[in-house]
Amino acid sequence: MTTASPHAHGVHFGRADVQNAGMGAGIVLLLVGVLGFIPGVTTQYSELMFLGPDSNAMFLGVFQVSMLLNIVQLAIGATGWAMSRTEHGARNFLLGAGALYIVLSIFGLSVGVDSAANFLSLNMMDNWTHLVLGIVMIAGGWLLSRNMASDRK
Repeated sequence: MTTASPHAHGVHFGRADVQNAGMGAGIVLLLVGVLGFIPGVTTQYSELMFLGPDSNAMFLGVFQVSMLLNIVQLAIGATGWAMSRTEHGARNFLLGAGALYIVLSIFGLSVGVDSAANFLSLNMMDNWTHLVLGIVMIAGGWLLSRNMASDRK
């Protein structure tokens, strides 16, 4: 019999840390996707386009957005929320979505802000934020899943 509480093993309310991180990332991305459609939170809202570099709407006045980018954020967030039901799902979401954000950042940096290939309407702040977000998600997925309960059995 052990006297250690579940908190000593990285489990909170029946959920592992990696699940909490995956769920948190999913909720934040869902929130960003929804807020991208709200005038006031998104400045120059009348210039919001479905896609392309001509969408001049700015989320929080800093991040260039388009309807397609908001939809992508919603889809990734919903995926994270759903996959975080299990430890493996949460780990796979953090690693996969993190890699996707790094690829998205590299794409944005390579095509340029004013290029017709910039179909998601990414500006430089988007690109660098996606790069950092991708690195943090991959690091979180890897570090928080090193001692997963299913691997300890």
